[in-house]
Amino acid sequence: MLSYGFFLDLAIILLSTKLLGLMTRKIRMPQVVGALLAGLILGPALLNVVHESDFIDKMAELGVIVLMFSAGLETDLKELKKCGKASLIIAVLGVLLPLIGGLVVAGLFAGNLSHMTQKELLENIFIGVVLTATSVSITVETLREMGKLKSPSGTAILGAAVIDDVLGIIILTVISSFADPSVSIVSILVRILLFFIFAAVCAFVFYYIFNKMSDKYGKKRRLPIYSLAFCLILAYIAEEFFGVADITGAFLAGIIISNVTHSDYVSEKLDITSYMLLSPIFFASIGIKTSVENMDMKIILFAVVLLIIAILTKVVGCGLGARMCGYESKEAIQIGVGMISRGEVALIVADKGASIGLMNDTYFAPLIIVVIITTIITPILLKVVYNNKNNKKVSMS
Repeated sequence: MLSYGFFLDLAIILLSTKLLGLMTRKIRMPQVVGALLAGLILGPALLNVVHESDFIDKMAELGVIVLMFSAGLETDLKELKKCGKASLIIAVLGVLLPLIGGLVVAGLFAGNLSHMTQKELLENIFIGVVLTATSVSITVETLREMGKLKSPSGTAILGAAVIDDVLGIIILTVISSFADPSVSIVSILVRILLFFIFAAVCAFVFYYIFNKMSDKYGKKRRLPIYSLAFCLILAYIAEEFFGVADITGAFLAGIIISNVTHSDYVSEKLDITSYMLLSPIFFASIGIKTSVENMDMKIILFAVVLLIIAILTKVVGCGLGARMCGYESKEAIQIGVGMISRGEVALIVADKGASIGLMNDTYFAPLIIVVIITTIITPILLKVVYNNKNNKKVSMS
């Protein structure tokens, strides 16, 4: 017999995430923090009102796909070309240092740094993969509020964050493909290569099709519907036929459609669906999955060390990249601080790792803590490092 309890679960999730989101926004924190806290409060960690279910899991997965599709839609390829070299160097160092830092910390706490099996190596690397993520939305809002969004450092942050996401997706694709030990390395690399070739063909064909449709029909509802369908098909093909993470397909679909004439209309309509239903369920589901039962002193210490590494590796990595590109020390620090926030991107990666068995349950809660704290402190630190109004402009090499 069909149970209708999911209606009540859904209503509770939507109301609680919205109310807590508004509360966190009032104290100048991102609403995503409120949604995460709602999940923690409602789930087994505290009130035990809402539990994991097949319905919530599937809706959360759809929420992830739409979020990554939106991230692709918001990718400005023209902006990337403007600050290409500087942003690329900043992003590469801002990915490598957190990746290595996360791997080392996870290996030290697991006691297997010097002798890891393939599965342990992948699990430890995955901690680093989560730390590579950057959520630029928090930084953008803060910089816009301070009038620094178009400053040299602000432009560099925007470009580097986009490249950071692309690099993170590629690393996630490679690591998640190794999750099945029965598949050979050569086979994995061939499948990944074939997928990107397939995606390139799709980009060429579907960009032409969607541009024609966009020009012919204008801002009609059929365009967002066809775009979402394309996103879901590419996500399905990526996972089912190439063994590549479905969010990779969704992200690439967004990038393809981001260049069509009315991509802003597609993004606008998609945001409504995401904002009203899918995103709250996804962020709440992360909180619901988070268990604090095994949070002993060792895990608390792990969370503290991981938080320090998460902050330092971004500041040092991105700051060093900025200095190499001719930015002054103060601007290099500003760029590094602007890349600290992990936000929804890290949550998506962590959730994907848990679903494919690459995320040790013991480390899930500490990672969520790191994501929440880095997301909260980034606006505060940005206001500190931008306190001098006499920033000198430099040319990007």
